[in-house]
Amino acid sequence: MSDEPRVHLSRAAMPAYKALEAFSKTVKEIADEAGIDARLAEIVQLHASQLNGCAYCVRVHVDRATEAGLDADLVMQLATWRESGVFTDRERAALELTEVFTFIHDGGVPDEVYDRVGGVLSEKEYVALCWILVSINSFNRIAIAGRYPVPPRG
Repeated sequence: MSDEPRVHLSRAAMPAYKALEAFSKTVKEIADEAGIDARLAEIVQLHASQLNGCAYCVRVHVDRATEAGLDADLVMQLATWRESGVFTDRERAALELTEVFTFIHDGGVPDEVYDRVGGVLSEKEYVALCWILVSINSFNRIAIAGRYPVPPRG
């Protein structure tokens, strides 16, 4: 991969980026109304960012996850959430939804996942999480396409 700088999409088309930020705020309001707390929102945004390979958004959401009370062990367990015992049933349903939603091009949200997740999450929670995932996947694509830097912390 080249180290050549790329167009910084959020700076190059500020009105579009501002619209995405406004959309993200609306999504947060929907999530708040549905009872999606910061912990669950950060778990799904962090995992989607990991799955997409977005180092920039991983950094952002690790910081936000820490602010939301997640500890290092829980953050590290995201990669192995299916085998780990640290996540609640609600979090596990949200993580499964995160995976199928992030890789939606692989056949959409299969009926068995929809039914399983729907057996744990309310319709309002499902809708809110889907909108969170639309938002974070959009931000991931902007940062990845622009190769936003993630320097070592100083």
